[in-house]
Amino acid sequence: MPPVKTSRTPGARAAWLRRAPILLMLAAAIAGAVLLRDDLSFESLAIHRADLLAFRDAHYLWSVLAFIGAYVAIVALSLPGGMIATLTGGFLFGLFPGVIYNVLAAGTGAVILFLAARAGFGESLARRLEIGGGRVARLQAGLRRNEWSVLFLMRLVPLVPFFLANLVPAFVGTSLWRFAVSTYLGIIPGGLVFTSVGSGLGEVFARGAAPDLGILFTPPVLLPLLGLAALACLPVILRALRSNSE
Repeated sequence: MPPVKTSRTPGARAAWLRRAPILLMLAAAIAGAVLLRDDLSFESLAIHRADLLAFRDAHYLWSVLAFIGAYVAIVALSLPGGMIATLTGGFLFGLFPGVIYNVLAAGTGAVILFLAARAGFGESLARRLEIGGGRVARLQAGLRRNEWSVLFLMRLVPLVPFFLANLVPAFVGTSLWRFAVSTYLGIIPGGLVFTSVGSGLGEVFARGAAPDLGILFTPPVLLPLLGLAALACLPVILRALRSNSE
């Protein structure tokens, strides 16, 4: 007897097709965390620095494209090594245009991950949260009322892991436009700092030392970042004050 076809089969198949990219990316992230941990490290960059510089000098355009492609894959697949990729951008291409390549690659990888997560689970999850009501729905509504501020805060304040800052907006129904704008603009300050550190890696390698990544938490860097974060919070504060006065 032939199998009975139901009306739910096409819908179920479409749902699995939507989820396939994020599931494959999750599998790649797990495999990459196990297999590539030693390859995406500062020690690996130090070992291969001469080969990377030689390839850049001989094939500049291809080196740019290969770097951006690799960085996009690292972020989109949530692989370890995002910080090393940023340092490499500064090391190979200097502060400028290295910061442009870093921001373009990191932002594009984030957008790809966001789209895959939203298509796979985000849209349905956001609808369920909204329909379900209760405290979670109120939290979702509050996030949407202050969406710009929350999105920029997640980028400016280095407390939320980068991959979570890409996934959470997908699960609460953030629009692609707001996510992309806040991501590309919000990662510029941190990108400038770490690209600058990467641009000085030549001297660090010469001394046989490691880069000082704690620079992000020094007052000359941290205070401006906190100022930007406070500016991002200003609409939330003003809205709360207005609500209390009414």
